[in-house]
Parts: sequence; C-alpha cells; structure tokens
Amino acid sequence: MEVSIHGDGIKISESLDQFTRSKVDRLDRYLPNIAQVRVELSIQHTSRGADKASAQITVLHARGAILRAEEKLDIEHRDTIRTAINKALEKLHRQINRFKSKRISKNKKIREKYRATVAELDIAEELPLGVPAAAEMAPPPERIFRRKQVEMIPMHEEEAIEQLELLSHDFYMFMNASTLEVNVLYKRDSGGYGILLPQ
Repeated sequence: MEVSIHGDGIKISESLDQFTRSKVDRLDRYLPNIAQVRVELSIQHTSRGADKASAQITVLHARGAILRAEEKLDIEHRDTIRTAINKALEKLHRQINRFKSKRISKNKKIREKYRATVAELDIAEELPLGVPAAAEMAPPPERIFRRKQVEMIPMHEEEAIEQLELLSHDFYMFMNASTLEVNVLYKRDSGGYGILLPQ
C-alpha cells in the first residue's frame, strides 16, 4: 500500500508523519488490497473566526473503487490536526463498511469489478492541494479553470451509481458497458438519478 502525505500551510514534521502513517496503515485491516492512500493536511487562515485544520484522506482500492473522507475543525490547540485525521478516518471506516456491503451484491456484473482509474480519481476529485504541472495544463479560457482527460473504461449503470455514491459527487461521467457510449449520471433534486445520453 503506497501512502503519500502532503501539507498546505502546515509543516509535515517527522512526528506528524509517523502519527499519520501509523493510523493509515491500519486501514489494511478493514479493507485489504488498498493500492494507494493520499493524505492532504492543511491549515486554512480565515479573516473571520478561528483558523481551520483540514484532513482529507483518499483511498484507491486495487479494484479501482475510490473512497474519500474529509474533516475540517476550528483550531483550538496544536493537536487539532491530529483530531481531524482521527475524525476523517472514522468517516472512512463507515465508507469502507458501506463499500464492503455493496460488494456482496446479488448482481454478478456489479460484483465483478470497480473500474475507476487513477486518471478518473484525479478528475472526480477536485483536490485543493494538488496543482498539475504547467506542462499538463493548456492556458485555460476565461471561465474554464481546469481541463482533464479521462480514460473511459466500460462499466454498467449500477457500478456508476455506486462510484458516484462513494465519491459523494452530484454527477459522474462513464462509458456505458452496454452501449459503449459516454454517459453522464447525475443526482436529481427530486430524488433518484438521471442519465444524460448522447444523441
């Protein structure tokens, strides 16, 4: 399991690095076959009120599923960032339980495999701390701030719904395994989901 820890507005000291790794290393007990864990720690200074400590943990499973949890806390003492890490991990454990229960699906096609890729992780997650290299970004037009390329791997609609729920996003772009067309799955305000189909 590859673990990377990044800081924004906070120095990742040796003790904080060891603390974070010791906590993250335990994830393997709850969910085997984790390929990668990304930990983003930040201190956000606000003009009003207390500064915020933020811990965001993103897990990429070997089968391609993406799980993510974030916790933001008002800074009350020097260990607030450690508290944020612990609370983000608690949220992640709940997501892992949900993920594992969904893997025991009666639908054989859904059980087969999650197909999200690392490229999809970068697109699906707007990571505030990760800035792409200049060579990867063309100068954006006035209102477009980010462009990403996605590797389209076929998946069924139910798989796309599960990936959308795991990411806690409002929409998810995927290649439909039944039609081999790009579809956009989205959450409806009135409940349920909708799918945008090319014409």
